Amino acid sequence: MRRKIVLFIIITICFLLQCTVFQSLSFAGIAPNLLIIVVSAFGLMRGKKEGLLVGFFCGLLVDIFFGFYLGVYALLYMYVGYINGLLQKRFFPDDIKLPMIMIGVSDIACNLLVYFFMFLFRGRFHFLYYLKSVIFPEFVYTMVITIFLYFILLKVNQWLEKHEKRRAKKFDV
Repeated sequence: MRRKIVLFIIITICFLLQCTVFQSLSFAGIAPNLLIIVVSAFGLMRGKKEGLLVGFFCGLLVDIFFGFYLGVYALLYMYVGYINGLLQKRFFPDDIKLPMIMIGVSDIACNLLVYFFMFLFRGRFHFLYYLKSVIFPEFVYTMVITIFLYFILLKVNQWLEKHEKRRAKKFDV
C-alpha cells in the first residue's frame, strides 16, 4: 500500500512540475518530459508489470489534460513502461548508462510516434522541422533533468524496497 501511495505522489508531483515549473523554464517552448523519466525508471527498476501500470496512469494524466484523443498517451506510455521493464534483469542501480539510454530512446520513440499519429495522419509533412524544433531539444532537456531526477527516483525505490524487505522479514516467522 505504501508503494502505491508513494507512486501516486511521485506521478502527481512530476506531472505538476512538468506542467507548471518546467513550462516557465522552457527553452523555445520546449520542456522536459518528466513523466517519461518516471515511467522508464520504474519500468527498469521494478519490471514489466509496474512499468506498464505507471505508464498507464502517467499517460492517462497526459490524455485527460492535454491529449486530443483519450487513450493515445496512456497506450504509448504503457508500452514504454513495459519495454523498459523487459530490461529489468540488466538493470544495476549504480550504473546510470542503461537508464540514460532507455530514457533517451523512450523520449525519442514517444515523440516520433506522436508525430506519426498526430501530425503525419493529418497531412503535416514537416518532419525535419519537428525533429529540429521539438524532438531534439526535448531529448536534450529531458536528458539533463534525468541526471538529477533519476537518482531521486532510485533512492525512493531503494527506500521502499528496504521497507518492504523489513516488513516481509517481520512477518516471516
